[in-house]
Amino acid sequence: MRRLPAIAIAAAALASAWSCKEERQSFVPDVNGAAVPTMTTRDVSTFISDSGYTRYHITTPVWQMFEDAPEPFWKFPEGMHLEQYDEQLRPAANIVCDSATYHSRRRLWQLDGNVVMVNTLRDSFLTQQLFWDQARQLVYSDSFIHIVRSDRIIDGYGFESNQNMTAYTVNRPTGIIPVSRPGAQPAANAGHDTLPAAAAPRATAPARASERQPAPAASPFRMAPTSPSSPTAQPTHAPLKRL
Repeated sequence: MRRLPAIAIAAAALASAWSCKEERQSFVPDVNGAAVPTMTTRDVSTFISDSGYTRYHITTPVWQMFEDAPEPFWKFPEGMHLEQYDEQLRPAANIVCDSATYHSRRRLWQLDGNVVMVNTLRDSFLTQQLFWDQARQLVYSDSFIHIVRSDRIIDGYGFESNQNMTAYTVNRPTGIIPVSRPGAQPAANAGHDTLPAAAAPRATAPARASERQPAPAASPFRMAPTSPSSPTAQPTHAPLKRL
């Protein structure tokens, strides 16, 4: 019985020492939100809604989200195919590119590397970099652009369009080549393109338009030779493939 007080004192001392022992803590190191994605998804095929309507269908091998970055953004480093719809779920435009970045707060797309856009009139727009501002419903680029329409081919630098790619302006055109394609839509149904007044062809100019086209080396897109059965030169660069 005399040992009980001693045992109780020892137990109390041991409990006190354990409570005073420094706790071991672990900390998560600081991570650069702009360099490390918060989520990575592979083999993605998804629909995205805007204002209650299904607007886009995105297909991509890799989708990275950087939500902890000072300016959150999404990245598609291995390319992307995007299909845009109108309010009746009808296709309005198709976009293919080698890589893309979407700045979610500003609603701004940056498309890079072999960018191809095709509108509902089957007009093709090819460039190396394109910006799509959804907030302003505006598509623009400062890079070289190659436009293939049913009635003409247009080359130039600097481009601005509505987001459906049906009304656009080429700031510095370098070549306008009239073409005629079997089965093409009438020119009256084609999209509206605008050229600067100084560069707009005169009434007598179309006969000499082909003579003013730039040398082939000036364009990053190679054109295949025209065969007798096909009066229209078809580009051989992969982005010129119709979607």
